[in-house]
Amino acid sequence: MTKNILLVCLSVFILSCTSTSKDKKEVALKIDYEKITLDNGLDVIFHVDKSDPVVAVELMVHVGSAREIEGRTGFAHLFEHLLFLESENLGKGGLDKMSARIGGSGANGSTSRDRTNYLQTVPSDALEKMIWAEADKLGWFINTVTDPVLAKEKQVVKNEKRQSVDNRPYGHRQYVIGKNLYPKDHPYNWQVIGSLEDLQNATLDDVKNFFKKWYVPNNATLVLSGDIDVTKAKEWVHKYFDEIPRGGEITPVQKRPGIVNETKHLFYEDNFARLPELTLTWPTVEQYHKDSYALDILTEYLTVGKKAPLNKVLVDDLKLTSGTTMFNFTSEIAGQVQLVVRAFNNTKLDEVKTGIDKAFTDFEQNGIPQKDLDRIKAGLETDFYSSLSSVLGKGSRLASYNTYTGDPGYVTKELNETLAVTTEDVMNVFNKYIKGKNFIATSFVPRGDQALALTNSEEAKIAEEKIVMGAEESFDASIAAEYEKTPSSFDRSVEPEYGKSPEIKTPNVWQDKLDNGIKIFGIQNSEVPLVEFNFVIEGGQLLEDMNKLGVANLTAGLLEKGTKNKTVSELEDALAQLGASVFVFATKNNIRISGTTLTRNYEATLALVKEMLLEPRWDETEFDLLKKRAITNLRQQEASPRSIAANQYNTLLYGKDNIRSKNILGTIASVEAITIDDIKNYYNNYISPSVTTMHVVGDIDQSSIVSSLKEINDGWKAKEVTIPSFPTPEPPKKSTVYFYDVPNAKQSQLRFGTPALAFNDKDYYPATVMNYILGGGGFASQLTQQLREGKGYTYGVRSRFSGNKEKGAFTISSGVRSNVTLEASQLVKQILENYAKNYNEKDLATTKGFLIKSNARAFETMNAKLRMLENISTYNLSPDYVKGREKIVSEMTIPRIQELANQYVDPNKMIWLVVGDAETQLKRMKDLGFGEPVLLNKLQEKVKQ
Repeated sequence: MTKNILLVCLSVFILSCTSTSKDKKEVALKIDYEKITLDNGLDVIFHVDKSDPVVAVELMVHVGSAREIEGRTGFAHLFEHLLFLESENLGKGGLDKMSARIGGSGANGSTSRDRTNYLQTVPSDALEKMIWAEADKLGWFINTVTDPVLAKEKQVVKNEKRQSVDNRPYGHRQYVIGKNLYPKDHPYNWQVIGSLEDLQNATLDDVKNFFKKWYVPNNATLVLSGDIDVTKAKEWVHKYFDEIPRGGEITPVQKRPGIVNETKHLFYEDNFARLPELTLTWPTVEQYHKDSYALDILTEYLTVGKKAPLNKVLVDDLKLTSGTTMFNFTSEIAGQVQLVVRAFNNTKLDEVKTGIDKAFTDFEQNGIPQKDLDRIKAGLETDFYSSLSSVLGKGSRLASYNTYTGDPGYVTKELNETLAVTTEDVMNVFNKYIKGKNFIATSFVPRGDQALALTNSEEAKIAEEKIVMGAEESFDASIAAEYEKTPSSFDRSVEPEYGKSPEIKTPNVWQDKLDNGIKIFGIQNSEVPLVEFNFVIEGGQLLEDMNKLGVANLTAGLLEKGTKNKTVSELEDALAQLGASVFVFATKNNIRISGTTLTRNYEATLALVKEMLLEPRWDETEFDLLKKRAITNLRQQEASPRSIAANQYNTLLYGKDNIRSKNILGTIASVEAITIDDIKNYYNNYISPSVTTMHVVGDIDQSSIVSSLKEINDGWKAKEVTIPSFPTPEPPKKSTVYFYDVPNAKQSQLRFGTPALAFNDKDYYPATVMNYILGGGGFASQLTQQLREGKGYTYGVRSRFSGNKEKGAFTISSGVRSNVTLEASQLVKQILENYAKNYNEKDLATTKGFLIKSNARAFETMNAKLRMLENISTYNLSPDYVKGREKIVSEMTIPRIQELANQYVDPNKMIWLVVGDAETQLKRMKDLGFGEPVLLNKLQEKVKQ
């Protein structure tokens, strides 16, 4: 039975953002859902969407780092990891292995301060399996957690922290802010990921007690969203969840804002920073507080767009930075506003602070104009529909609102609260929370540049991990857990059967061509009243002069910066009033103009795109700012281990004289040398309809698209453009180890690979099929199972083929903890050596099951449909090319897999690149068996600990 049943149709009426009531127009937005609550307290929400044969399943538990205690931090996030590993009836590998078999999107999860969620999208015939699996995690899981399991997962979480915090520029920023914004006993004082020390000290009893207190039905929400039969889904929910006992009563957390009794200035010399960064943080209010909506608008107005007050002062007037960021970070019990300014090289942050004060004074005098308030509100409808483009997005929204408010349809109030914000409200929250209030100032500066920090700053206390060989505890993850099984009223060890096989329909693709040469590929899709489109202009960096690297990137950037008849701010305003977004960016192979707009505003949006494309403004001031931004990004890449690995790997793959090895941004020297005439020459020579393709998906038909392009067809004349070919070198004759020194790196970035195949090569897709079990299948892959699950060396590892029109590479990439760099590399080598000969029928069945069944969700979102159109247009594929791929998978055999593996993933003919701490790891890499490692840069000075 259920305690209550609630059937709700969520209807939202959004008023058009005009300042006079007589012009207001109502637009109805709605999500239909049904909610039940089981006797044990579990909330279950059902949302029906028959547009694709898929179902999103999300379990959200109302526990995050805020429910932890000091000294035992990181538990909530640790459980996010543990719940994927095993449960009593799914067995070892748990949901991850099942996800691969059923063609799911991959079991995923996340942890915040206040909740943990587990989610994925699966074909509709696997719904009962997923309900069975989610129930097993909640009611039949904790006995499977043993000391070896806990020890291994601690290492995985530590690697995640090293990757996302310790080895990343400015990675410790939020830690410093949290420690100083919130009192020591406040649950937001520590970070979600916790401390390495707390994780290491966690005992099995600690972990089990945490689970038993918080992972109970009356503290959880289950959402089933998509192609479901609600009546049948309810039966399954009752069958699998009803007998899970209710937990103890959960005491609601009390609202508790941060406290800053006096302004604090703190600094930190960041080993991985190349530019000074100032962050100011003020304590504010929790989520859903009435003031939070005005704070959202305030922070957007102050920093987003050309005429934003902070940008006008810091970017245009003082020229201290290329941009500013401000956001209202709200959580369940408290909130904070953060202003982040990453300044140009060698800029004193005192100058930045002076500029911030001036911008605030200007805002205080002028406030926010009604027109700008309306402009910000205009994007709400587009944002709402965009969030509904996938069943997973809708499910997550329903789960979040139910978890925090008890009302899955709370979005109604959220939107209405935002629409009700007035210019006076925005000024009131500025005066109440920002003006003259105490704050936390953090200055993150490059090592040795303390002088750039704010005056009178104290050094922030951050515990840096030391690289010690053999420091981690040993464990054997293969040991099977022994326990007494949790009783059930029926045999839960029997996995449910599949339901009715979903009917997979390939979207109908239409094609057309304009007289000036533009090719058009489209899919009409009426699920939401949106249109997503792009113009892909072939060439990109491939057309650059080797002495002018970065021209394509700057050309794309300048196309966004106003038009002949509109300044930058006027163009931004025009797009915002339509609730539209348009972005222009360059890649190695093309320049892309991408847009999203409401269907009713499509023609007006396209008219603005036409101006951007055919009548660029060529603003010298904006050009100089773009150059500074590119140089800023290049400087920061110099200290980012991941960026270093990407850039060095490309050079090793293609050779320094091949433009495909070059950074899309160029080099600092090349960008400094580029003039606006270089941009105009690139535009005049290469931006042509003859090499342009438009892809469009949305609630609009072919004739409307073609007729909308008349002015572009008439006004954009074609020119001949020849795109040069840069052949990919042959694979190396023998393997070599290359090492790039980043002193004190907490992780080593690994890039192992070789030149391989082009997209249209006959072996390309078969090779990707072969790679699924090797490293392309997530938790189904051998690389993940052995490096992460078996050894705890890494947070993530994968392998992939990346060909396009030219031959690309086969690449294995990972970040591993520094003190196992050699061991991780040896394990990868061993996996490659044994892959072909050990490949078996079970591997083949898993591969076929995933690659065929996953086609049910291949075209669910508008973005997925756009990617499909791009594949068709770029590689001259049939609209039903997926069926051809299914045939390749169905006919795949073990001998064919072995043939492909032996040919394309030979460990003895590869590049083995390591980016890490040379002092502790360089000499050891000789033991990989490929000779003396080649050092790619000079040994760097050791960084202070």
